Amino acid sequence: MTADDPGRRPVTRRSFVAGTLATGAAVALPAEAEAARRKHKAKAKPKAAASKRKADVVVVGAGFAGLTAARNIQGAGRSVIVLEARDRVGGRVWNHDLGGGVVSERGGTFVGPTQDRLMSLANALGVGTFDVYDDGDDVFVDQSTRMTYSDTGPLGTAPPGVAAPETIAVVEELDQMATTVPVDAPWEASNAASWETYTLERWIDENSASPDFHRLIPLATRPIFGAEPRELSLLFVIFYIASSGDETHQGTFERNFDTRGGAQQSRFLGGSQTIALKIAAELGNRVVLDSPVRRIAQDAGGVTVTSDRVTVSAKQVIVAMPPALAVRIDYEPILSFQRDQLMQRYGQGTLTKVFVVYDRPFWRDQGLTGTAVDTGGPVSATFDDSPPNLSGGQGPGIILGFVGGDNARSYAGMSPAARQAAVLNQFANYFGSQALNAKAFYETAWSGEQWTRGCPVGIPSNGTLLAYGAWIRQPEGRIHWAGTETSPYWNGYMDGAVRSGERAADEVLHEL
Repeated sequence: MTADDPGRRPVTRRSFVAGTLATGAAVALPAEAEAARRKHKAKAKPKAAASKRKADVVVVGAGFAGLTAARNIQGAGRSVIVLEARDRVGGRVWNHDLGGGVVSERGGTFVGPTQDRLMSLANALGVGTFDVYDDGDDVFVDQSTRMTYSDTGPLGTAPPGVAAPETIAVVEELDQMATTVPVDAPWEASNAASWETYTLERWIDENSASPDFHRLIPLATRPIFGAEPRELSLLFVIFYIASSGDETHQGTFERNFDTRGGAQQSRFLGGSQTIALKIAAELGNRVVLDSPVRRIAQDAGGVTVTSDRVTVSAKQVIVAMPPALAVRIDYEPILSFQRDQLMQRYGQGTLTKVFVVYDRPFWRDQGLTGTAVDTGGPVSATFDDSPPNLSGGQGPGIILGFVGGDNARSYAGMSPAARQAAVLNQFANYFGSQALNAKAFYETAWSGEQWTRGCPVGIPSNGTLLAYGAWIRQPEGRIHWAGTETSPYWNGYMDGAVRSGERAADEVLHEL
């Protein structure tokens, strides 16, 4: 621990989340209903012939990375056009308006200490924050056991019990391993080759013997990565821990997962997508929606980017998309095999976000924070998602939950009614029978979103970082890469996306 490390406490972890999502209408809006809505919209809106435009730079993707890059390029006096496949801006950040001034987030939600680039951008745009509710006890459910505990103890959010000594030992070891990883080149770590032969599951098996502790590991990996421990490269996990800091603060497991003093400490007033909406308003008609990019062709004279609505001639292009989506674009000439192989091996996590709306946050009357972790399913972790400044504790009260990895895959096979019942029954086990009296229930499976294909972050397969990691930010001629997956700091978070957009803008401005 260092004196200048904000919010650092010994061996704590609080929230098990990253950016995710919830969508729907009262009671439930299954993915098939959303798909039908979009199909109807597409039929009602015939595709217009593509127009032609010119700019110094074209940005592919209007998420936080692409919009940040475009804002900086415009601010430097260069012309820019942003092409976005969706009918909205924000990418994996998406507000959910519940009416009456109450906003929740379908995607990226939280911000915390050392996420300074995101906070700087929010401050510049006049977007404020408020603290996530964290007054009271958390709930832990493991098989037939339910217990409550305070996250102000030595273990933080990690549930106490027989696995506590192993939790402390494993977290300390992972934090120490992370200090040896160069965040801008984790494949150059002295133990990188060895760590790439391990999945997180194999490493845990060799470094802990307690079945109780083994059941805890997916509580972190399912919400954070949308993956099981067996699906995660050990090198990638250690890099992810190292990444959860900034240029003056070492990344830690604790900061990555805590609410109090960690990455889930605060939320944005008006919802996190407000940041994207404000940037888009500044850019005006420079942002073209409903315009998926199909082809990027470059030559000695420049680059031509072809989308469904417009073809843009430019000098440089920034592709601000997850690798799993960037690989679907047709490139001419073809990319280097290293870049192509990298993208082929960088799949998206599997995550669904649900949230339940109540008349009021009744769990607070019981001295509960609204945070719960459960080794069962489908929901692995919950948080109080209620709006700020509730008058006298009155509503609405909102609980969000994360369904990830194997749980998300089995959840997708259930009927909408069965999914809702399973979630509400879990919540009743956490917070009492009042949790069955839902005012509304919402869900969204990010893996079913056409222009996302998974959440919250791209996950490299074992061996990928070692073999091809050096190409994650390496330009390909006039093509530059952005997106949270390319960020050395806060990889997988909104702050990482902002950082990547700033870097990519600097690259193209240097070329111009």
